[in-house]
Amino acid sequence: MGVVIESSVWVPSSSVYIFIFLSCFFSLSLFPFYLSKHAPTKSPPFYDHPTFASSLRFQRYFLLLYSLASVLEGLWSVYGEFELVYYGITKEVTVTFMLIGFGAALFVGSFLGLLSDLIGRKKSCLVFYIFHLVVGIWKRITSSPSFWVANVCLSLATSIFSFSFETWAVVEHDKGHRQDLLNETFWLMTFFESAALIGSQVMSNWMVGGNLEKEIACPSTAAILTAIVGIICISRVYGGSPQTVTFKEYKVSFYSYILCDRRIWLLACAQSCLHFSIVVFWILWAPTLVADGREVYLGLTYPCLLGARMLGSTLFPWFINAPLRTEDCLVYAFIIQGLLLSIIAFDYQEIGALVTQYFLFHACVGLILPSLARLRTMYVPNELRGGMISLSLAPTNAAILFILMQRGYYRTVENSEVIAFAAVGLFAAAGCMYVLKRLGKQPYQNWHKL
Repeated sequence: MGVVIESSVWVPSSSVYIFIFLSCFFSLSLFPFYLSKHAPTKSPPFYDHPTFASSLRFQRYFLLLYSLASVLEGLWSVYGEFELVYYGITKEVTVTFMLIGFGAALFVGSFLGLLSDLIGRKKSCLVFYIFHLVVGIWKRITSSPSFWVANVCLSLATSIFSFSFETWAVVEHDKGHRQDLLNETFWLMTFFESAALIGSQVMSNWMVGGNLEKEIACPSTAAILTAIVGIICISRVYGGSPQTVTFKEYKVSFYSYILCDRRIWLLACAQSCLHFSIVVFWILWAPTLVADGREVYLGLTYPCLLGARMLGSTLFPWFINAPLRTEDCLVYAFIIQGLLLSIIAFDYQEIGALVTQYFLFHACVGLILPSLARLRTMYVPNELRGGMISLSLAPTNAAILFILMQRGYYRTVENSEVIAFAAVGLFAAAGCMYVLKRLGKQPYQNWHKL
């Protein structure tokens, strides 16, 4: 008598999507009422401010460009894995491509922020779109594209994405625009980025469809068109400020204001630890979820995690208008993230419980990203911001390279050990925020102008 083993595929409940949508809606809807009653200081209505029109116009224009850039980032991250499988690339070769990409980000991308501060932030954003345009054309005209070339270009584009748009927004808001609008821009960047990543997944699935032979190049076409739109928009409007600082002056300023300031080192360490945990998560979330042969619809789980990040970003304006300091908020958020990754690393759980912890982790990410951006505005001079961000990511890329070699080639570490190491980094980030609070001046001083 044969034994029939029934296998079930885990799918997120539709109530999860409804919960995320309603939570974001109520968080955004109720915040104005909270602000009117609990704001620490009363400010004049935003529409009475003389620069209201120009500030709002720039914010909308900037968020449009940032959303287009996020779509490009998400398009290749979703479509790239499918493309490797389609062309029959083995796991070992895939690891090699990842090593090449992170190597380019480490040895070249770490210094692009310094270059951005010298040549201008708008030009850096333009280079980002050009990289994606080149990769899209390369994949469109070649039947069997060279993936290492594409990986290098996309890795450098991701490095530029990590600092150029934020730096550009801060510099533009410093030209007489309202500074409270800058805090709003920070969390809207996280919100729109997450929404754009979900949209890029939908776009990729729709374009590929069922006919792989004919539709395999469609995402490349979409990337080309999106990059062209971004290049046109960024070239025609809002010309960048002329860069008058010389390399010698920049070097002296960077040494004085960045390398000699302990607070910047603490902020950079926390930023690096967060970025490392996010990269580790996206590399290992799927293998952890489908461990022991469990079946999961990853394509339906992915939007839930990004939705959690959107929800976390909507909590940011609540916290910055509360008596709690930003550093205190980050201490608690980092500790929660560290505990979640510790549980994921060492405690085998059912899929539902594991996805819940993934959800909470990304909700914390949505809160932490704009909070760190706010702290950078408080402590890092605008003229040095890009270099500080790109150099702070160098330890992350070096650690990822080391882990990929140990795990991908030599098999000397397990996935659980890598996740545990990321958890330790998050606890270290919480310690950095605690020390930063003790070193920071009371009250805050906005000294980001040299």
